[in-house]
Amino acid sequence: MNENLTHTLTKMLDTNITHVDYETEQLQGGTVGNVTLIKGMAYSSAGKELPFKVVLKITKKWERYNDPDSWRREYDLYASCLGEFFTDELNWPTCYHMEITDNETRLWLEYIDGISGQDLTGEMYERASYELGRFQGKLYADTPPELKTITNLSEPEAMEKFYRHYKSWDIVYDYVHSDASEIPKHLCEMIISADENADDVFRNVNNLPVVLCHRDFWITNIFYNSGHIALIDWDTTGWGYLGEDITSLIADEADIDNMIENYHRCVSAYRRGFSEYVDISHIDNLYIKERIVLHFGYRLVEWYLHAKTPKEKQFHVATLQKIYEI
Repeated sequence: MNENLTHTLTKMLDTNITHVDYETEQLQGGTVGNVTLIKGMAYSSAGKELPFKVVLKITKKWERYNDPDSWRREYDLYASCLGEFFTDELNWPTCYHMEITDNETRLWLEYIDGISGQDLTGEMYERASYELGRFQGKLYADTPPELKTITNLSEPEAMEKFYRHYKSWDIVYDYVHSDASEIPKHLCEMIISADENADDVFRNVNNLPVVLCHRDFWITNIFYNSGHIALIDWDTTGWGYLGEDITSLIADEADIDNMIENYHRCVSAYRRGFSEYVDISHIDNLYIKERIVLHFGYRLVEWYLHAKTPKEKQFHVATLQKIYEI
């Protein structure tokens, strides 16, 4: 690690680093990826002592359903021109050094400080939605030809395929349709009704503008700092239909108490941001509630079935109830 760390810090701190004292802290980990915070003191050839924080993200090769190259997508995106199109208001972590083998990627990334997760307020939800809309709107309006050179992006129909894959799981499908289901009947009927209307919904959604989607736009990947938004974890990024990312922001680990308010303010802010570059006044419906039910209905049932505590079960049912009330 020492050689790559020294190389990274030399670039990050813009001075020649000769040696480093550091400690590590696990930020996130799993079977296919590990994220480690490395912090300490760097020593320059000029004799300066420079405190630092940097993140090492290691992702092992794996195959996501219908998206086999997602394990290396962040590497490919950092190697591409995408970083040129971000703004001060919406950005991603700077990558100082990256490596790839046949089996894993290693990204040495800027440590992002800010408010994230359950600490995000409604105003921060709204700001994130607005800035995402502006980012997507500008890219859609400008259609920079450089974007066409980025080949490793997920396809526009990824959300629809994800839904149909989940629906094919007997364990969740049969439970929703079972008289023995402990999820309230009106919530099961909401999911069943969404199934019946899915073809029409996706037909309408497929007429919306195709934009560059983050595709994992939820609270733990959003960092707010003084009006600026930083987004992490770009491994599912691809082309999708207008409004798709807002579904995750509203429904994934939802802020139950404010979910309905957040829905209205985020959809409005997102439309406002996108409309700064593209006239969408003729588009009356983004079908965001419908897509929330399709994308998260069966997932919430699965999470309910695998919940380890009554409190977790209650949370997933409460999320379905709030979706119902939107």
